[in-house]
Amino acid sequence: GTNEGSRVDILGTGSNILLIILGFGLLIALHELGHFIAARWAGIRADGFAIGMGPVVASYRGGVGFRFGACDDVVKKRLGRFPIELSDEEMAKEGLGETQYSLRLLPVGGYVRMLGQEDGNPNATSRDARSYTSVSVGKRMVVVSAGVVMNLITAIVMFVVAFMVGVRFEAPVVGPVQPDSPAAVATSSTEGVAPGIRPGDRITRIGDSDVMTFSDVMIESAMSVPDRPLSIEVDRPGRDAPLRFEVEPAYDERMNMRMIGIAPAASNQLASDPQLETPLETMFDASMADRMPGRTIVSAGSTTVGTWEAFDEVMTASNGRPVEVGFGPGAGGEPGFAVSMTADPIYERILYAEPQPEGAGDWESGLLGLTPLVRITGVVDGSRNAEVLAAGDIVLQVADVAGPRMSEFRGALMARPGRTIPILVERDGVERRVEARTDAEGRLGVMVNYALDDPRIARPFEVVGGDEPMPASIAALRLMPRTRIDAVGTKSVEDWPSFRAALVDAVGTDGATETEFTWTLPVADAAAESGTITISKAEGDRLRSLGWTAPLPGNWFEPLQTTLSAGGDPILATMMGFRQTWKMVVLTYLTIDRLVGGSVSVKQLHGPVGIVHIGTRVADRGFMYLIFFLAMISVNLAVLNFLPLPIVDGGLFLFLLYEKFFKKPPSIAFQNAATLVGLALIGTLFVVTFYND
Repeated sequence: GTNEGSRVDILGTGSNILLIILGFGLLIALHELGHFIAARWAGIRADGFAIGMGPVVASYRGGVGFRFGACDDVVKKRLGRFPIELSDEEMAKEGLGETQYSLRLLPVGGYVRMLGQEDGNPNATSRDARSYTSVSVGKRMVVVSAGVVMNLITAIVMFVVAFMVGVRFEAPVVGPVQPDSPAAVATSSTEGVAPGIRPGDRITRIGDSDVMTFSDVMIESAMSVPDRPLSIEVDRPGRDAPLRFEVEPAYDERMNMRMIGIAPAASNQLASDPQLETPLETMFDASMADRMPGRTIVSAGSTTVGTWEAFDEVMTASNGRPVEVGFGPGAGGEPGFAVSMTADPIYERILYAEPQPEGAGDWESGLLGLTPLVRITGVVDGSRNAEVLAAGDIVLQVADVAGPRMSEFRGALMARPGRTIPILVERDGVERRVEARTDAEGRLGVMVNYALDDPRIARPFEVVGGDEPMPASIAALRLMPRTRIDAVGTKSVEDWPSFRAALVDAVGTDGATETEFTWTLPVADAAAESGTITISKAEGDRLRSLGWTAPLPGNWFEPLQTTLSAGGDPILATMMGFRQTWKMVVLTYLTIDRLVGGSVSVKQLHGPVGIVHIGTRVADRGFMYLIFFLAMISVNLAVLNFLPLPIVDGGLFLFLLYEKFFKKPPSIAFQNAATLVGLALIGTLFVVTFYND
């Protein structure tokens, strides 16, 4: 219910939006240009060719010339009829050109107006020798399919250009693996190899398909069919031969698709995201924090670092001891520097014994059934809650839930989409009651994390565990939410790292351990209280097995990249372009099949608004990636336009096949009914995609 992590996707700049709209419009205009060229070749009279939709901004027609507004209006005033109502002889006599070329107000799409043919009106026929209905069925088939052919040619050309220069993608290297996910429990098909795909594995094949980018992995997962496990081949560092695993993707409610529970590996470069400045200020001098994004980690101790995983490996092995970490020069020319850093402790995964709200998660981080409070670490730029919530706020209560756990906080928001929700926060030591408002998906537009520097607790668990739940040892104390932990035995507790260290120090290696526990209840003038708890051997073993992780999380870093390139070879680039176009055609049809089968959610469909939103983020990745993205959209336009649905080119082509075999077109009544069905389907699709957008 919140925007977690430090990298935030925000609608791109106005220039990016305009760029995507123009690119999208260009693809549709090229589609119509295909129809136009084919119509002229077939001898069909093309009365109009428009770029864009809506009112005419400017136009040109032979005999009228260029003018702002429609040339046809001038002809109407002069002759009392529109040009399409005139015969070829009358047009020649008046010195008028056959086609009005127009630029329309809305820079999306375009159309060709042919004599005797209107997609939405089967009654618009003509007996003129140059009308659409008068030429042979074969020529009409060419005209109808020419738009799709033009889109495929456009896609091939764009892919070739992109591959000639090179396009950067996220590498198919595994980063974080979600615990208990399909990837984490993947069955090994290689003798002597333990189950589970690990961070650092490079995925090379899925089934019969080569994997070149991390997107390929996501697509194969999303397109998978239930009860048909994926065969995944990986290269693992330190292993000479590839390893093979069988993975059954699971449907992810938050992403609305089937996934295997992995994220791409991170590079050694901090993301160039201003949202990182706030959390970085807690780790570096405030004057340095705004210059840190974009820097690379070049060394950790005596180890050269090329990826975040390598950095994390060194920090994990340090067992909490300080490590000298070297940073490279900044983008502004600032010199590099080295700083001593300490790894962050890892906490227990406390699994819920009962089902949780959809999308809220089923586990927390904590110790012996206790979890930290929730802290707001950042507010998304432009968020409606920017005036009421601030980075650093600790959530003391949300709605009627005091001391909410992370998942309870999410669940409370998700249960109140588009509504105002009261929240009690602590800011700079002062409690404040605020009224925040969620969006349609139950989000506040904030980033959250655990308040690990605050020794207070969220609502404790009485039972922990998954399939085999067990009582939490501290549950016997019946602690209230927001209780402050003061000491374990003789060791004082200042924060969660010191709490963990005190517990680890207290537990023995043989059997259960009894230790004194000191706390202060969240009431005015409360005195510290003490009690004795018994930590079971199983709990003690888990505490001692806890490790360490890098103090700079992997999601603060840019993904590890790979470049798809033909190396300047035009023949190879052309081959790659054809292969990528065919791959996208198959993928689009496969997506439709999975939508019908239910393994792909309709929530994944996007319309123009969604395409623009995604495109603005694409444009930020570079011009070649934008070209690649438009090539993919061009393939999608081709495939969708040639589906056998009334009103689109595929439906018109079916009518022509009928006419070819039965020597007569379908009846006007049938065409009208089919057109209405087509309009209803297109309208429904528009509503669904607009709602998703």
